Amino acid sequence: MNELNSLLEPGMLVRHPAQPDWGLGQVQSNIDSRITVNFEHEGKVVLDGRRVTLDRAFDAE
Repeated sequence: MNELNSLLEPGMLVRHPAQPDWGLGQVQSNIDSRITVNFEHEGKVVLDGRRVTLDRAFDAE
């Protein structure tokens, strides 16, 4: 898993760099390389942390 993704914890806010239309997402779980995120415009998505590096969101735009 990407080193930055390994730091993600439940409750943290993220954005998917290739899917900006999904909006802000909240990490639900991060187990091994599977990251479950609930995005405001896409819903719950399970991502492979080896294939995508999520951007940490420090604001709630």
